[in-house]
Amino acid sequence: MQRDLDLIRKILLKCEEREHGYAPSTFSIDGYTDEQIGFHIRLAGEAGLMHTTDITGQGDKSPVALAHSITWSGYEFLDDTKDETVWEKAKKAAGNNSFEVLKAVVIGLATEACTKAAGLK
Repeated sequence: MQRDLDLIRKILLKCEEREHGYAPSTFSIDGYTDEQIGFHIRLAGEAGLMHTTDITGQGDKSPVALAHSITWSGYEFLDDTKDETVWEKAKKAAGNNSFEVLKAVVIGLATEACTKAAGLK
């Protein structure tokens, strides 16, 4: 299964919508299967974006995890990617590079937007 950064971002956004900070007990995201969502929750946990628990069973086709809450790093990532334009520009600029490169591009674009908004550039 390919890593889908858009899905990881959608999972984080869905968790952030929750009033008390806990992830929903079940996820449903249009256009994605439960298997895809569970796998990407696991990836988000491995990336340090969420607190998760591995719940992979012997009969599962893919590794899966249960989401608990967003980490500090996850909130930072969301803050920097809230603007859809920044997110799309970052994905385009980072291309097929690593998640770390994407995060660096996102931070650069978010910093640039803040600097412009503050009239510093």
